[in-house]
Amino acid sequence: MINTLRIGNLEIRIPIIQGGMGVGISLSGMAAAVANQGGVGVIASAGLGMLYRQAGADFLENSITGLKEELRKAREKTRGVIGINVMVAMSNFADMVKTAIAEKADIIFSGGGLPLNLPSFLTKNSTTKLVPIVSSARAAKLIIEKWKHDFDYLPDAIVVEGPKAGGHLGFKANQVTDETYSLEHLIPEVVAIVRNFENIYNVRIPVIAAGGVYTGQNISDFIDLGASGVQMGTRFVTTTECDASDEFKQCYINAHAEDIQLIQSPVGMPGRAISNGFLDKVKLGQKIPIRCPFKCIKTCDISSSPYCIISALYSAFKGKFNNGYAFAGTNAYLANKIISVKETFDTILEEYNNRK
Repeated sequence: MINTLRIGNLEIRIPIIQGGMGVGISLSGMAAAVANQGGVGVIASAGLGMLYRQAGADFLENSITGLKEELRKAREKTRGVIGINVMVAMSNFADMVKTAIAEKADIIFSGGGLPLNLPSFLTKNSTTKLVPIVSSARAAKLIIEKWKHDFDYLPDAIVVEGPKAGGHLGFKANQVTDETYSLEHLIPEVVAIVRNFENIYNVRIPVIAAGGVYTGQNISDFIDLGASGVQMGTRFVTTTECDASDEFKQCYINAHAEDIQLIQSPVGMPGRAISNGFLDKVKLGQKIPIRCPFKCIKTCDISSSPYCIISALYSAFKGKFNNGYAFAGTNAYLANKIISVKETFDTILEEYNNRK
């Protein structure tokens, strides 16, 4: 029997957190469906300003509107646990965090940089849990010490994302294939660091394994290494409730292992995506003309970027792959059909129960 995951006073019956995937891949539809199965459903805040364009409002204003609306929709569909993913690198990081807290999202998951000031946004009556996403034991230690010293607050949990994840990665290109940085190495290291702080402050800080987690056997393996649960993104893309277009989902189903490649993102980080004609043009040095009304990522240098990352991801979300591409984890090629979130959970739990 799989163990319950506790994050603060939240009880998560199945210790699976659905990864936050922007632009538009994990919205209220997917998040609510996952929450209804006993996991944590997560809405990605990245790019909401493109999905909720309103006359007379800019990208930042539309992003706030979009986050409020997606949370409202999720709450209409579930009484389960709903989280928000907010990347530190986003130019509207503060707005998204403040909105999530004001709207009483259950959890904020924050990576894409070190969320060193995340607790500063909490208010007196806040109920939102704060969960940083890290890619090393050093980062976990730094965040715990910083939060405790500056805000007298400890993370409610910590997600450790390894180099097999989809999307932007918190590693240098040469580290991605180095076993030293594998999730199997990272989890025990972070667990050891966290245990020290748990003993000092008499608290529980669950460690969540993320990045390349796809099967019930994977879940069992990482729990054996000390994790209290897992985060899974790629596996939920090929579900009926995933908020992306059918063309986006089919891209996963059509992919072979060799199609899933590392790319250099315009935001200055390596990323993992499914290769296609758009990315082939980028490799050949063709620059897609850029107009930037968004200024969505702090680290994006528009003068040297070969294309607009948010426009490319939005195009893929809509199924227009001539103008974009799909981020994906290393195991995306394992998908062979579109099934419901419930069927996905049932299959994962069957895999877990039949583990070696």
